[in-house]
Amino acid sequence: MTQRNIPETFPQTAQALWTVGPGQLEIRGAAIPEPDAGSVSVRALWSAVSLGTERLVLAGEVPESERERMRAPFQEGDFPFPVKYGYACVGEIVGGDASRLGETVFCLHPHQSLFNIPANAAIPVPADVPPLRAILAANMETALNGLWDGNASPGDHIAVVGGGVVGLLLARLCAQLPGARVTLVDIDPAKEEVARALGAGFAMPADAPACQDLVFHASGHPAGLDTALALAGTEAKVVEMSWYGTKPVTATLGGSFHSQRLTLRSSQVGRIPPERQARWTHRRRLETALSLLRDPVLDILLSPAIRLIDAPQALPDVLAGRRAALAQPIAYD
Repeated sequence: MTQRNIPETFPQTAQALWTVGPGQLEIRGAAIPEPDAGSVSVRALWSAVSLGTERLVLAGEVPESERERMRAPFQEGDFPFPVKYGYACVGEIVGGDASRLGETVFCLHPHQSLFNIPANAAIPVPADVPPLRAILAANMETALNGLWDGNASPGDHIAVVGGGVVGLLLARLCAQLPGARVTLVDIDPAKEEVARALGAGFAMPADAPACQDLVFHASGHPAGLDTALALAGTEAKVVEMSWYGTKPVTATLGGSFHSQRLTLRSSQVGRIPPERQARWTHRRRLETALSLLRDPVLDILLSPAIRLIDAPQALPDVLAGRRAALAQPIAYD
């Protein structure tokens, strides 16, 4: 692998994105020392904004009860503000273990141009996965965990309600099950093109197929949860992938919810499902997620990049939905 811009001396100066108040972002500098033994320095190439989670962080809506559980690896500051957040970065090792210099790695690290982390936290990106596509690894890991929680099987009729990045990755994974019939359900008709490119069908909520064997809800809106419950067949499972922060959520549990004996199951990437915990580690799951990104059709999820220097002005519009995006990359130059 060709080595690029490897610094010869430390300390180096890094730039990091901080959330400093409701709707307010700023760039702060940081001095990066020479990495300790067992650590490496990583120069960021790309990072990804998790639209749902970082929207809640920007609004200061992380519940007090969840503030410790919601801490990202290598986060600085505390919720609600100021906080340096983010958990999907792809970069190049530029310091530390000489045998790894120039290696492209994925890191669960906030948005920052250069940082030191333990060497075992820098996960190699497969050579046939482009660095930009690799920023989808955290979302793919969430989708994979949701697939496990749903126990999706070949031949299932599956609805995915919500066409954000996690919902679309779930639809792609489900569509690759032999004989599965997968429908993405979303209120935005523009999502149809993306869904079909990923091998899934598409329907608006009023036209979505009923009596589904399995339903995933990933819209982030309570109305989407009601749609998901309405699409589930008798004895079916609805897997709730959305996280609402401090917002109260109501769900229609009258009607056929009890008579159809539906199961409403939460899914959260922080825990590996119990039936896999004896064999699977978080690292194995993340490495598997990276391997699943060899799929070139996933590039359709990548929106035009925003430069780190422009992020304080541009990202609030993205997170508020005033600027359309799926997977929002941040570019470091």
